[in-house]
Parts: sequence; C-alpha cells; structure tokens
Amino acid sequence: MPDSAESTDDRTGPDAAHRRPGGLDDATVEALGKLSEALETVEEARGLLYGFHRRTGAADLALGEAVEQLRAAGHTDIADGIERDVIGRNVISGRWTFQIVEDYDDGYYAALRSAEKDARDALAAGKRHLFEAELKEDRRTRGRRHHEALPADVGESPEAPSAGE
Repeated sequence: MPDSAESTDDRTGPDAAHRRPGGLDDATVEALGKLSEALETVEEARGLLYGFHRRTGAADLALGEAVEQLRAAGHTDIADGIERDVIGRNVISGRWTFQIVEDYDDGYYAALRSAEKDARDALAAGKRHLFEAELKEDRRTRGRRHHEALPADVGESPEAPSAGE
C-alpha cells in the first residue's frame, strides 16, 4: 500500500488543453503568460469597480434612511440639505456608478479581453495558461500526493511532452 503522502497516479505533463502546440517558442509562451497576467489584473480591478458600484449604492440607500431619521428627530433643515445635495448625486460628472461600470466593461475591459484572446488564437491555438501549466510542471514534486499533474477524474492520460514541445 502506498504511503499516504505518495500519489497513486503520477501522470505527467499538462492535459491537452494546456499542452504547448508544436513550434511555440519559450519567448512567446512567456509573452502570452504576461498578457494573461495583465488580463487577470484587469479582472481584479473590474471586481473592485463592481465593489465600488455596490458600496456607493448601499451608501446612497443608507443616506436615505439617515435623512428620514434626521427628519423624525426634528432636524428637517439638515435632512433637506443632504437629500438635495447628496442623495442621488452623480459620482462623477453626469454618471452614476452603473454607468462607469458599463463604460469600463464595454471599453477597456472588452478591448483587452479581445486582444488577449486574439493573441492566444493566433499564437497558441487558443490555449490558455500555457505559461502557468509549464510552471506547474517545473514546480510540482512528481510522485507526491497533491502534486499530481491532473485531477484523478480527468479521462485523458497524456504522455510526457517531448523535448521542445
């Protein structure tokens, strides 16, 4: 019986979806990896932008509640000022946060996603994360549990990539 730290399945190499197409050089794989990194950073920024959108909306709703509480406490002038000057206000000139999110999604975000996909399609047969797949192969400890090349339920059993592949 194998040691619990040992893997019972040590298939080698990335699966077909992450195997470098023949003739693709290291410099191109590295450049595509950097392009993927840029897209991932933009994905993270997009998430923060959606957080900004949601938090700003929640603040506007809370301001509405605060205005009602101020009125109920007899502070009508202060409540009226907040309602008039802050509630429903644009966060930047002419825009609420949903408009900022839409412009970002339809502009910069869409352009980068398209450029990244076009580069992968043109250079790597559309394959994603080649750089990371090869980094995994370099860093994992073969034969160790939790260091397997592929999940146990993956039907493909790839052969080890040949040199230069």
